[in-house]
Amino acid sequence: MVESRRAGPPATQPLRLDRKVTSVVLKSVVLFVLAAIAEIGGAYLVWIGLRDGRGAVITILGGLALMAYGVIASLQPEDEFGRVLAAYGGVFIAGSLAWGMAFDGFRPDRFDIIGALIALIGVAVIMYSPRGG
Repeated sequence: MVESRRAGPPATQPLRLDRKVTSVVLKSVVLFVLAAIAEIGGAYLVWIGLRDGRGAVITILGGLALMAYGVIASLQPEDEFGRVLAAYGGVFIAGSLAWGMAFDGFRPDRFDIIGALIALIGVAVIMYSPRGG
């Protein structure tokens, strides 16, 4: 007696993430978060230093944090300045809303949240889509 084998899709291998790709993406995400903290935090310090009259020291610290943002952004593994800064824009949007919630009593509405999610999807598409070449 001959056993029959059912025709079907070939057996698939479990998804294995390339360690190099994973570490590059992880490094990029960490740098985006650090850049957001430096830029948004720096802008916030300048804001409260000037608008709330908190003084020159707070304002200068904000300026130094903004300078640190520029250094951190330059450490991204991606070589294209335009791509990094375009993607960072989405991180900045979400980070600004989060900063406002954490430090300024801001409560985003559903449209703020939807917009931030769309921006973060844009970050993923711009930075982490496979590219031929």
